[in-house]
Amino acid sequence: MSSSVQLFRDQKYHELKQQCIQQRRLFEDPEFPASDESLFYQSAPPRRVEWKRPKDLCEDPRLFVNGISSHDLHQGTLGNCWFVAACSCLALRKSLWQQVIPDFNEQEWDPKNPEKYAGIFRFRFWCFGEWTEVVVDDLLPTMDGKLIYCHSNVKNEFWSALLEKAYAKLAGSYEALDGGSAADAIVDFTGAVAESIDLVQGKYGEIISEQMKLFEDLLKVHKRGGLISCFITTSSGSANEVETEMGLVIGHAYSVTAIRKLRLGERLIFSFNAEKLFMIRLRNPWGKREWNGAWSDNSEEWKKVSNSERKSLGLTLENDGEFWMTFEDWCKNFTDVDICRIVNTSYFSIHKTWEKKIMHGAWAKNSEPLLNRSGGCFDNKETFLQNPQYVFDVKKTEDKVLVSLQQEDRRKYKKEGKGDSIPIGFEILKVEDNRSYRLHKLTVQERVATSLYINTRTVFLKRILKQGRYILIPTTYHPGIITKFILRLFTDVPSKLRELKADKPKMTCWSLLCGYPRRVTQIKIHSAEGLQKQDRSGGADPYVLIKCENQSMRSPVQHDTTSAIFDTQVIFYRKNIDSPIIVQVWNSNILCDQFLGQAVLAASPSDPREQQTLQLRGRGSQEAAEGPGHITVKVFSSDDLVEL
Repeated sequence: MSSSVQLFRDQKYHELKQQCIQQRRLFEDPEFPASDESLFYQSAPPRRVEWKRPKDLCEDPRLFVNGISSHDLHQGTLGNCWFVAACSCLALRKSLWQQVIPDFNEQEWDPKNPEKYAGIFRFRFWCFGEWTEVVVDDLLPTMDGKLIYCHSNVKNEFWSALLEKAYAKLAGSYEALDGGSAADAIVDFTGAVAESIDLVQGKYGEIISEQMKLFEDLLKVHKRGGLISCFITTSSGSANEVETEMGLVIGHAYSVTAIRKLRLGERLIFSFNAEKLFMIRLRNPWGKREWNGAWSDNSEEWKKVSNSERKSLGLTLENDGEFWMTFEDWCKNFTDVDICRIVNTSYFSIHKTWEKKIMHGAWAKNSEPLLNRSGGCFDNKETFLQNPQYVFDVKKTEDKVLVSLQQEDRRKYKKEGKGDSIPIGFEILKVEDNRSYRLHKLTVQERVATSLYINTRTVFLKRILKQGRYILIPTTYHPGIITKFILRLFTDVPSKLRELKADKPKMTCWSLLCGYPRRVTQIKIHSAEGLQKQDRSGGADPYVLIKCENQSMRSPVQHDTTSAIFDTQVIFYRKNIDSPIIVQVWNSNILCDQFLGQAVLAASPSDPREQQTLQLRGRGSQEAAEGPGHITVKVFSSDDLVEL
C-alpha cells in the first residue's frame, strides 16, 4: 500500500522528523499553524486558546494506553459527535485503524530514547480513491490546561486528539468539522462503501419482515468487518442534542459496537416469551447518557438473566455510555443508519470476492451540447444525456451489482460559504448489446435503476441486473453544476466498466479506403411467437441472430418455448445503406442449430418507428415463402450519426 500513498501538501514525514532530530527542535507545522486560523473560519474563540504539547499536559504522554478501544474517546466542545462515533467504530477493527495510524509502534513515545521524539505524527485517510498521508505537529488546542476537543478518558493517551487534528488539517480548520456524517468519516478512514438508510421512510419500525431483512444485512456487514453508526434526525425547528424520554440524544451520532442473534435457554424463553433475542449494542460518544428503555443498564430484563447466562450470551453491563437494546426498539427509536461495507476484493478470502472498478470523473460545463458534461438529472430531458456516461457488462444470467457515487469533499470550501454537498445521484439504463458510442437519444433503452438524489457525499445502490450491456449516468440534480466525483462498481464477474467518450465512429485513413458509416440503425427484437415446434415435448429453444453487412449479434437462448420474449437491443453503423438488415430466428440444438425463419429489413429513416410485427419467411429476399411464426420489432434509423 505504501507505494501508492499520496502526500498531503507534499510533506514527507521521515525527512521532516530527521531534520527536527538533527536540529534538536520540535516540529511546528507551517501548513497548519498553532493559531486561530487553524481553529476557526468564521466564529471566534470564547476565550484565548493555548496550544500545548502532550508533555505539557501530563507526565507520561502516550499514543495508546493499554491498546486502543471504542471507550477511549470523548467528544469536546466541537459539534463533531459524528467524527467521534466514527473513531469508536474504527477502534473496533485492528486491521482498519492500523491503516489510519501507520507504524503506530514507531510513532509511540519512547521514554527510554527521548531523543527520538520530535513532536511530529502522521495519519492516513482515504481521500477520493487514494490513501493520503497527513503530517501534524502535536501542539493541541487547550483551555485551563485541558484539551477542548476530542480527547481520551485517560489523561495521558493522545491518539484521538492527534487523529482529529490531522482530519481538521485536511478539512482546512477544526470548525470545518462542526456538523458532519459518521459515514463520511468512516469512508475516509477505510475506503468503505457507504449506504444511508432512512428507517422511518422504509417503515422498519412497523414492518417486521423488513426489520428482519435489515437485521440479517447488518449482522452480515458487522461480521465481515463493516462499520455501522446511527442517529435520530431533528425535526425542523427543534434543537439538536435534546434528550428523548428514553434517554437518547437527538441529532447525535451513535456507533454500533455489537449485533447479536441469541438463542435462549428454556428458563429464559419462559421469562421473555421468545425463543430468540435480536440485540444491538450502541455507544454514545460522550461516554455517558444512555438509553433507559428495555435492556437498559438498570432494567427489569437484566434481573432475569444471571451473570453466567449474561456471559454465555455475550451480554455484559458497564456504565460507560455503551448500552444494549432490542433490534425492534432500535428500529422504532432511531431514524437513520449509516452502513459502511468493507467490500472484499481479495481472491484469498473465504467470503464472497467482488470485482471492483473505480472511475474518476467530473461534471463540467460547455456551451456546445456534444461537449457539455453537466446535464442534470433525468427530469432535464433536453440535457440529461450530456452527462458523463459509463458502460459496463453483466456477463452472468443475472448479477448483484453495487454502485457507489461519491462527490469531492466540500468541507475545504466552507471558508467561502460553499461547504455543503451538492444533490447527486445516477441512472442505470439497459442499452444495445454492442453499444460503444455515447447515447444521444432514449428510444429502445430501458431505465432499470435510479438511485436516490440527495445532498450527501455518497450515494449507494444495490441491484440485481440481468445479462446485458448497461450505461451508468452519474448526475447532479440541477444542470450546469461543476464538481468532481468518483464512481465505484462492484460485480461478481469483471464488468469492463469504462467511460464512453466518442459520439460516433472515428474518421481515419481507413475510412477513405473502406468507406465511412452513412447511417445508424437501432433495433429492438421484442419477441417471437408461433414458432414451429421442434422437440417431442412440443417446445423449442429459440435465439435471434441479427446480421448487418459483415457484423452479426446473437441473443441469449430462450428455453422450451415457441413464444419467446427476447428484449434484445442492437445498434449498427452502416456503410452500405442499400444492404438490408436480416433478423433470423434459430433453434439451439446440441449438434446443429436449425433455421426457423427470418425477416429482411430495409431499415431506412422513413420507415415507421412504432413497434411492428413481421411474418417469418424462408431464406432469400423479402418475398421468400412465408413460414410459421412472426417477430415483433422496433426499428429506428437516422442519417445523422449522433441522433441515436
